[in-house]
Amino acid sequence: MKQQLTRIAIKVGSNVLTRPDGTLDVTRMSALVDQIATLHQNGVEVILISSGAVASGRSEMNAQRKLDSVDQRQLFSAIGQVKLINRYYELFRDYNIHVGQVLTTKESFSTRRHYLNQKNCMTVMLESGVIPIVNENDTISVTELMFTDNDELSGLIASMMDAQALIILSNIDGIFDGPPAEPTSRVIREIEQGKDLSDYIQTTRSSFGRGGMLTKTNIARKVADEGITVIIANGKKENILTDLVFRPDDTLCTRFIPSATPVSSIKKWIAHSDGFAKGELHLNECVTKVLNSDKAASILPVGVVGIVGDFEKDDIVRIIDHEGNAIGIGKINCDSAQARTNMGQHGKKVMVHYDYLYME
Repeated sequence: MKQQLTRIAIKVGSNVLTRPDGTLDVTRMSALVDQIATLHQNGVEVILISSGAVASGRSEMNAQRKLDSVDQRQLFSAIGQVKLINRYYELFRDYNIHVGQVLTTKESFSTRRHYLNQKNCMTVMLESGVIPIVNENDTISVTELMFTDNDELSGLIASMMDAQALIILSNIDGIFDGPPAEPTSRVIREIEQGKDLSDYIQTTRSSFGRGGMLTKTNIARKVADEGITVIIANGKKENILTDLVFRPDDTLCTRFIPSATPVSSIKKWIAHSDGFAKGELHLNECVTKVLNSDKAASILPVGVVGIVGDFEKDDIVRIIDHEGNAIGIGKINCDSAQARTNMGQHGKKVMVHYDYLYME
């Protein structure tokens, strides 16, 4: 069924944009820009999340001394990002389309204020007819603060910008029901919510990217749960983007079916904030059952049996059930000292309000 798309996020992986020797594949870049320009001219707002800076920089120069992995990423990305964005600028200029560079870090999503600042910046760009080109700022990211890869970043961007679809371009046609190299394997065309994919996912990583199909699948599930269609397709195929948008039923890909009940903007932010959690709320069995039901429920002190960590009011905390399983994420309404004082008591202020609670 064809959906009228007006805003999409497109993630292009390093394995699509680089040749086997690590040099930038300008022919492939040009083909993708041609297609994005066609979408833009047909009224589709595009946010482009593009890898390729580190691989581009790596092919540009040889380091004078042996560097550790973090130093390498910082050096190569600093050089490569200039080359990458300049190439995009020149290619889009042929269509009289303006582009803008957005470099971000995982930490930039950790507070609601920074999150909204980024959203406002890209909203203004789209309203002005400018295509945002987003990448992780590897020059200041260190290992513990880095995204898993740009798949994770693209999920955050698609969610933050209320995109109708996220298209993840890789070097294979989608998720296969067996090893992709085997002739009998077939692409799984649609994935409904809750479908078990553990038998199908390959854990190998691409040559130049940091993530693999497991990362893509985890991100795709989370984003689809938020009401956004997610598509995994082959970025090396001719006209793949225009085919996915204008001829979706005839184009080979894996499509994650979105939830019919989209979540609010604040819950989208909370859903992707697990990595920023400052503590944990441990719940009793009764509250766990209520939260796992279809009822809209907040977390009250009476249902909390344990507090882990030190946090301030409005920090992100993980929600742990009575068996020790993580079942959600929420924005806490008090600091850890107050939470410990009120724990287990009736009639006290809500700890995590339903509007600021995301159940996994």
